[in-house]
Amino acid sequence: MRASRALILLTSAATIAMSALALAACGGGGATPTIAGAPAGQGGLGGLQQSLTTVISRVTPQVVQISNPRGLGSGVVFNRSGDIVTNAHVVAGGGPLEVTDSRGRSYHATLVGSFAADDLAVVHAAGASLPAATFADSHTVRVGDIVVAIGNPLGLRSSVTQGIVSALGRTVDEPGGAALPNVVQTSAPINPGNSGGALVNLEGQVIGIPTLAATDPELGGSAPGIGFAIPSALVTDIAGQLVEHGHVIASHRAFLGVDVATGLMNGAVVASVQAGGPAARTGIAPGDVITQINGTRISSPTDVADALTTAKPGQIASVGITRPDGSQAMVKVTLGQYPGSGD
Repeated sequence: MRASRALILLTSAATIAMSALALAACGGGGATPTIAGAPAGQGGLGGLQQSLTTVISRVTPQVVQISNPRGLGSGVVFNRSGDIVTNAHVVAGGGPLEVTDSRGRSYHATLVGSFAADDLAVVHAAGASLPAATFADSHTVRVGDIVVAIGNPLGLRSSVTQGIVSALGRTVDEPGGAALPNVVQTSAPINPGNSGGALVNLEGQVIGIPTLAATDPELGGSAPGIGFAIPSALVTDIAGQLVEHGHVIASHRAFLGVDVATGLMNGAVVASVQAGGPAARTGIAPGDVITQINGTRISSPTDVADALTTAKPGQIASVGITRPDGSQAMVKVTLGQYPGSGD
């Protein structure tokens, strides 16, 4: 289901208001990214406290601060070779990148690859020798699981918060237009600068990369305790491709092949069509208005992105359109795979 509240990205910068929210991050040890099982249960208050302190001590070195001229965010050490996974919006805009570890040591970093559709990127810290995180299988995460967030809110390195997994399976929309499926919702308190870090379970395994937090549009302020993380299964898939190829070769995302914009009537106006793409092959053209996809009403460009997150490449989609002359049509489109060239 879609999140009903407004969302904000979690990168800290001089122009970002202090009332913005963000999630923190950390990881466990391991020479290479590892998919691990779900956390075991913990018994008693004393056992819980011991688990928390042990996890925090062990995973803090696996979260780093990433800064560029636009601001700062966090990152998780992906492997012992110096590759670090973070959010694409943390490293967007270019400029030199600097990675600072939990001990205050700084390293020059370069961008390995970025995939804005999933808001994920990998940077490489030259000469860094950092312990790598262990990634849990996010498919086994349960609502109510206790989680810890470690990151760099407002530049305060290695700050820690704790909460639970509040919900699963939501689709949330980023301000830039990307739709993120199956995010992990958490109640762990968050602050600017934690974006791109990691949310971890009581085994010290990363279950997600915090990316978005909610604001209440009615009250005009933050919505405490509502944050969203990209699930670790997606993180390891996309980051692994970026490390190996420098770009994404298999996005697993459905692709319609149109750029859409807000129009004067309900629906999403087709601004441009990719030549030879799925939509072009069925006769969809600039000026058409998309009004539904697979029976879901389309009222805005965001609705198009949301509808495609539930579809798969190769699937035949029913797309309702209104032509510039007012005529209506329902066309069948064989969806392609979202291009994974990175950006």
